[in-house]
Order: sequence, then C-alpha cells, then structure tokens
Amino acid sequence: MEQTVQLDPMTQTALRSLHDIAVPPPVSWLPQTWGWAALGALLVIALLSAILVWLRRYHRNAYRREAIRMLAAIETDIRNPARRDKGIHELTELLKRTALAAWPRGDVASLTGRAWIERLNQSGGAGALARLLDDLEYHDSAAIAALPPDSTDELVLKSRRWIRGHHVSA
Repeated sequence: MEQTVQLDPMTQTALRSLHDIAVPPPVSWLPQTWGWAALGALLVIALLSAILVWLRRYHRNAYRREAIRMLAAIETDIRNPARRDKGIHELTELLKRTALAAWPRGDVASLTGRAWIERLNQSGGAGALARLLDDLEYHDSAAIAALPPDSTDELVLKSRRWIRGHHVSA
C-alpha cells in the first residue's frame, strides 16, 4: 500500500505557480556590424572575379589544348621512320595553325622561311625548334627518315613546349 503524502496548501500553491526555465533566445549567426558583411561581400566578389578570369583564360587557351591533342597523334608518325616525313610536314602545319589561332591572320599567314623562324623565336624562345624546322622542312623523305630518334624526340618536345608556352600579347 502506498502512502500518499499530504502537502500543506501553501506548498501546493507554490508548486502550481512554478514555470519552465526561461531559455535565452539563440544567438544570431548574422554579423553584428556592417564591416563583416562588407568583408563577406568583397570576398564573394573576389571569388567570382577569380572564377571569371580563370574561365576566360581557359576558353582563350582552347586552341593550345587542341594543338597538344593533335601533336600526340603526329608524334606516333614522327617516331615511325617510314612515316616520319608525313609527321614532320603535319607538325609544321600544326605549328602554323597554332600560330594562326594565336595571332591575327594577316600577321602570320604569309610568313615563310626565315620570317617564320623569327616569329617562332620571338613568341616563345623556340630556338632549337626553329633550327630543326628550318632544316627539316625542305629535306627529302630519305633524309628525314634517316634522322636519329633523339632529334625527332627533341623536335616533338620543343614543339610541345612552344605550343604550351608561346607568348601572345593582348
């Protein structure tokens, strides 16, 4: 049997008048001063600006990525002595097409021989590439097929380096 405890009337009144604990309102995540909001806005603007600059550069260099992909296909021809002549001629064409994508057509399309080699040297320091192209472009197939593999590897390497690193003035 349970025994019930009788409370006096004053205690009963005091217990009925109790309320829950008052919890303070949650602290706001918003900054208290306008300076933090301004700093946040500046950071967002800087981030968006950086993204836009990166996108512009990415689109502006699309021709370089395409040229590198085409160079990979040409490289297999250059490494094969039987098809080296075809590969060398495709490489010179690729370099000219890359230059046409980078500079105005009137400045590049008519360049041949010494003027073309000078343009390659001025734009990206392609000294060894220019010397190889100056000699190879006009040799016959037998002379090109007889080239040692290290010179053709150097030609591909220098071409790749020029495509990636030539300077285009704005």
